[in-house]
Amino acid sequence: VKFAMHIEDCSSRQLSKEMVKKLVLQSQEAKKRAYCPYSKFRVGAALLTMDNYVFTGCNVENACYNLGVCAERNAMSKAVSEGYRSFKAIAIASDMDDHFISPCGGCRQFMREFGPNWDVYMSKPDGSYRKMRVDELLPASFGPEDLSMKKVFDIPNEY
Repeated sequence: VKFAMHIEDCSSRQLSKEMVKKLVLQSQEAKKRAYCPYSKFRVGAALLTMDNYVFTGCNVENACYNLGVCAERNAMSKAVSEGYRSFKAIAIASDMDDHFISPCGGCRQFMREFGPNWDVYMSKPDGSYRKMRVDELLPASFGPEDLSMKKVFDIPNEY
């Protein structure tokens, strides 16, 4: 069973156009495995770790709609389950011709859990893409570091 693919030519944090193209193609391949009998809206994702491994994911729907899992969260969960926590980029693919696929709010927050400063490539079926960083997709966000901020634990009872 193959969980991730290692990429040799990607040493810097900045991805070459060729590397982005490969990542987008992998997200398009992942999209083909989507299980979406209800929405018929296929989504695939390809996540690149800091160690240059690619984990793919697809959306998986459920008859109990809120139990479905998005492609982006699927890819990130696979990576985390294999010990990866730092990411360079994620590419996302769908079948929409007229719009770049954008991650939902839940996926944006899930991405933010692993840092605000990594790239999201939102693509179209023709391979074109729009690049944004996580912090651009989710400005003024809440993250793990916010949990260590000073809190008020004892609020005086004024009643």
